[in-house]
Amino acid sequence: MTLWPLLLALELGEADSELAERLKRREPQAMADLYHRYGRLAYSLILRIVRDPQMAEDLVQETFIRVWSRAQAFDSERGALGPWLLAVARNRAIDYLRSVDGRMARSSYELVEMENPALFANLESQVMVSELAGRVRGAMSKLNGSQRSVIELAYFEGLSQTEMAEKLGQPLGTIKTWVRTALKNLREELGVAASV
Repeated sequence: MTLWPLLLALELGEADSELAERLKRREPQAMADLYHRYGRLAYSLILRIVRDPQMAEDLVQETFIRVWSRAQAFDSERGALGPWLLAVARNRAIDYLRSVDGRMARSSYELVEMENPALFANLESQVMVSELAGRVRGAMSKLNGSQRSVIELAYFEGLSQTEMAEKLGQPLGTIKTWVRTALKNLREELGVAASV
Protein backbone atom coordinates (compact mmCIF):
# COMPACT_ATOMS: atom_id res chain seq x y z
CA MET A 1 0.00 0.00 0.00
CA THR A 2 1.47 3.34 -0.98
CA LEU A 3 -0.78 5.72 0.98
CA TRP A 4 1.26 5.31 4.20
CA PRO A 5 2.71 8.84 4.22
CA LEU A 6 -0.75 10.41 4.21
CA LEU A 7 -2.07 7.98 6.81
CA LEU A 8 0.84 8.64 9.16
CA ALA A 9 0.31 12.37 8.74
CA LEU A 10 -3.30 11.88 9.81
CA GLU A 11 -2.08 9.98 12.87
CA LEU A 12 0.38 12.75 13.81
CA GLY A 13 -2.10 15.51 13.00
CA GLU A 14 -3.61 15.82 16.45
CA ALA A 15 -0.32 17.13 17.89
CA ASP A 16 0.07 19.73 15.15
CA SER A 17 -2.20 22.54 16.37
CA GLU A 18 0.49 23.98 18.63
CA LEU A 19 3.10 23.59 15.89
CA ALA A 20 0.83 25.42 13.42
CA GLU A 21 0.48 28.32 15.85
CA ARG A 22 4.26 28.49 16.25
CA LEU A 23 4.65 28.57 12.46
CA LYS A 24 2.18 31.44 12.25
CA ARG A 25 4.32 33.32 14.80
CA ARG A 26 7.30 32.70 12.45
CA GLU A 27 9.34 30.83 15.06
CA PRO A 28 12.39 29.37 13.27
CA GLN A 29 12.43 26.33 15.59
CA ALA A 30 8.87 25.57 14.51
CA MET A 31 10.09 25.13 10.93
CA ALA A 32 12.84 22.80 12.15
CA ASP A 33 10.29 20.80 14.16
CA LEU A 34 7.96 20.63 11.15
CA TYR A 35 10.77 19.35 8.95
CA HIS A 36 11.82 16.82 11.59
CA ARG A 37 8.25 15.53 11.82
CA TYR A 38 7.30 15.52 8.12
CA GLY A 39 10.49 15.83 6.03
CA ARG A 40 10.93 12.10 5.47
CA LEU A 41 7.23 11.61 4.74
CA ALA A 42 7.21 14.45 2.21
CA TYR A 43 10.35 13.08 0.55
CA SER A 44 8.87 9.55 0.33
CA LEU A 45 5.67 10.84 -1.22
CA ILE A 46 7.44 13.12 -3.71
CA LEU A 47 9.97 10.43 -4.65
CA ARG A 48 7.12 8.01 -5.32
CA ILE A 49 5.65 10.54 -7.75
CA VAL A 50 8.71 11.97 -9.53
CA ARG A 51 11.02 8.91 -9.28
CA ASP A 52 14.11 11.13 -9.16
CA PRO A 53 15.93 11.42 -5.80
CA GLN A 54 17.64 14.73 -6.64
CA MET A 55 14.43 16.35 -7.85
CA ALA A 56 12.55 14.93 -4.84
CA GLU A 57 15.00 16.70 -2.52
CA ASP A 58 14.50 19.98 -4.39
CA LEU A 59 10.73 19.63 -4.30
CA VAL A 60 10.79 18.90 -0.56
CA GLN A 61 12.65 22.18 -0.06
CA GLU A 62 10.10 24.00 -2.20
CA THR A 63 7.29 22.36 -0.22
CA PHE A 64 8.60 23.54 3.13
CA ILE A 65 9.29 27.04 1.81
CA ARG A 66 5.74 27.20 0.48
CA VAL A 67 4.30 25.99 3.79
CA TRP A 68 6.40 28.57 5.69
CA SER A 69 5.26 31.39 3.41
CA ARG A 70 1.59 30.33 3.60
CA ALA A 71 1.43 29.34 7.27
CA GLN A 72 -0.84 32.32 8.06
CA ALA A 73 -3.48 30.88 5.73
CA PHE A 74 -3.54 27.51 7.48
CA ASP A 75 -6.71 26.93 9.53
CA SER A 76 -6.47 24.03 11.98
CA GLU A 77 -10.27 24.02 12.23
CA ARG A 78 -10.47 22.90 8.60
CA GLY A 79 -7.85 20.14 8.79
CA ALA A 80 -4.59 18.88 10.22
CA LEU A 81 -1.19 20.34 9.42
CA GLY A 82 0.41 17.08 8.25
CA PRO A 83 -2.09 16.19 5.55
CA TRP A 84 -2.07 19.84 4.40
CA LEU A 85 1.73 19.76 4.08
CA LEU A 86 1.59 16.46 2.20
CA ALA A 87 -1.07 17.86 -0.13
CA VAL A 88 1.29 20.76 -0.88
CA ALA A 89 4.11 18.24 -1.47
CA ARG A 90 1.95 16.12 -3.77
CA ASN A 91 0.83 19.16 -5.73
CA ARG A 92 4.43 20.39 -6.13
CA ALA A 93 5.46 16.97 -7.44
CA ILE A 94 2.56 16.80 -9.88
CA ASP A 95 3.23 20.38 -11.03
CA TYR A 96 6.82 19.33 -11.71
CA LEU A 97 5.71 16.28 -13.73
CA ARG A 98 3.41 18.47 -15.80
CA SER A 99 6.11 21.05 -16.43
CA VAL A 100 8.44 20.94 -19.42
CA ASP A 101 11.37 19.91 -17.17
CA GLY A 102 9.33 17.11 -15.66
CA ARG A 103 8.26 15.76 -19.03
CA MET A 104 11.85 15.84 -20.24
CA ALA A 105 13.12 14.03 -17.14
CA ARG A 106 10.41 11.37 -17.41
CA SER A 107 11.15 10.70 -21.06
CA SER A 108 14.89 10.28 -20.41
CA TYR A 109 14.41 6.89 -18.76
CA GLU A 110 11.72 4.27 -18.56
CA LEU A 111 9.35 4.72 -15.65
CA VAL A 112 9.65 1.66 -13.46
CA GLU A 113 8.49 0.93 -9.96
CA MET A 114 11.24 2.30 -7.79
CA GLU A 115 9.75 1.74 -4.36
CA ASN A 116 12.56 1.17 -1.96
CA PRO A 117 11.30 -0.98 0.91
CA ALA A 118 13.82 0.71 3.21
CA LEU A 119 11.95 4.01 2.78
CA PHE A 120 8.85 2.47 4.26
CA ALA A 121 10.28 -0.03 6.78
CA ASN A 122 9.74 2.07 9.91
CA LEU A 123 6.76 3.84 8.47
CA GLU A 124 4.87 0.63 7.94
CA SER A 125 5.29 -0.57 11.52
CA GLN A 126 3.95 2.76 12.82
CA VAL A 127 0.98 2.88 10.49
CA MET A 128 0.02 -0.78 10.78
CA VAL A 129 -1.44 -0.09 14.23
CA SER A 130 -3.71 2.58 12.90
CA GLU A 131 -7.35 1.68 12.50
CA LEU A 132 -7.61 4.13 9.64
CA ALA A 133 -4.70 2.52 7.84
CA GLY A 134 -6.39 -0.84 8.16
CA ARG A 135 -9.63 0.53 6.81
CA VAL A 136 -7.93 2.16 3.83
CA ARG A 137 -5.86 -0.96 3.09
CA GLY A 138 -9.01 -3.05 3.31
CA ALA A 139 -10.92 -0.73 1.02
CA MET A 140 -8.09 -0.59 -1.53
CA SER A 141 -7.66 -4.37 -1.45
CA LYS A 142 -11.32 -4.80 -2.38
CA LEU A 143 -10.79 -2.85 -5.59
CA ASN A 144 -9.89 -4.88 -8.63
CA GLY A 145 -6.52 -4.28 -10.28
CA SER A 146 -7.89 -1.83 -12.84
CA GLN A 147 -9.70 0.25 -10.24
CA ARG A 148 -6.66 0.32 -7.94
CA SER A 149 -4.46 1.30 -10.88
CA VAL A 150 -6.56 4.33 -11.87
CA ILE A 151 -6.76 5.56 -8.26
CA GLU A 152 -2.95 5.31 -7.94
CA LEU A 153 -2.40 7.00 -11.31
CA ALA A 154 -4.67 9.86 -10.30
CA TYR A 155 -3.18 10.26 -6.82
CA PHE A 156 0.51 9.65 -7.41
CA GLU A 157 0.94 10.84 -10.98
CA GLY A 158 -1.86 13.38 -11.13
CA LEU A 159 -3.10 11.98 -14.43
CA SER A 160 -6.42 13.04 -15.87
CA GLN A 161 -8.82 10.38 -17.07
CA THR A 162 -7.78 11.11 -20.67
CA GLU A 163 -4.11 10.67 -19.75
CA MET A 164 -4.94 7.41 -17.95
CA ALA A 165 -6.71 6.13 -21.06
CA GLU A 166 -3.63 6.88 -23.16
CA LYS A 167 -1.22 5.36 -20.65
CA LEU A 168 -3.27 2.21 -20.10
CA GLY A 169 -4.34 1.86 -23.74
CA GLN A 170 -8.02 1.75 -22.79
CA PRO A 171 -11.03 3.69 -24.08
CA LEU A 172 -11.86 6.83 -22.11
CA GLY A 173 -15.31 5.46 -21.25
CA THR A 174 -13.72 2.39 -19.66
CA ILE A 175 -11.39 4.57 -17.56
CA LYS A 176 -14.33 6.73 -16.43
CA THR A 177 -16.22 3.60 -15.38
CA TRP A 178 -13.21 2.26 -13.45
CA VAL A 179 -12.74 5.58 -11.64
CA ARG A 180 -16.43 6.00 -10.86
CA THR A 181 -16.71 2.42 -9.60
CA ALA A 182 -13.50 2.67 -7.56
CA LEU A 183 -14.63 5.89 -5.87
CA LYS A 184 -18.07 4.43 -5.17
CA ASN A 185 -16.49 1.34 -3.61
CA LEU A 186 -14.08 3.44 -1.52
CA ARG A 187 -16.94 5.66 -0.34
CA GLU A 188 -18.97 2.64 0.70
CA GLU A 189 -16.05 0.96 2.47
CA LEU A 190 -14.74 4.06 4.25
CA GLY A 191 -17.99 5.88 4.81
CA VAL A 192 -16.45 9.14 3.58
CA ALA A 193 -16.45 11.20 0.43
CA ALA A 194 -13.72 10.00 -1.91
CA SER A 195 -12.48 12.05 -4.85
CA VAL A 196 -9.68 12.00 -7.39
